[in-house]
Amino acid sequence: MKISTKGRYGLTIMMALAKKSGEGPVSLKSIAKEYKLSEHYLEQLIAPLRNAMLVKSVRGAYGGYMLAKDANEITAGDIIRVLEGPISPVEVMDDEEPAKRDLWIKIRDAVKDVLDNTTLDDLAKFEDKGKQEYYMFYI
Repeated sequence: MKISTKGRYGLTIMMALAKKSGEGPVSLKSIAKEYKLSEHYLEQLIAPLRNAMLVKSVRGAYGGYMLAKDANEITAGDIIRVLEGPISPVEVMDDEEPAKRDLWIKIRDAVKDVLDNTTLDDLAKFEDKGKQEYYMFYI
């Protein structure tokens, strides 16, 4: 399974919203500018995230998007499934050799485990920690 730009940029949108949680709605324009992404492409990705009730929209001059739940209640798996579909590196066939079928199932389950146990809160904190360490100077 290869995660396309839909999944990657979708995670970027959601991480940006998680980091701004509690500060009010965030515009896609500001996210696109900050991460140097196409605003038009982000508009295409936000609709399925809104339909899945992971984000909510706020209309008006100061409108934008907000997380529909707490960042610790949304997993990377939730986002990837909405934008990419089911998580599976290969389609497991019933007539496949048992050893190979077992391998594919183990790989699928390992990927699901990582995605389903990584929250937006984890990702936002990790990214912030990485930026702090990047600018830390040691003498």
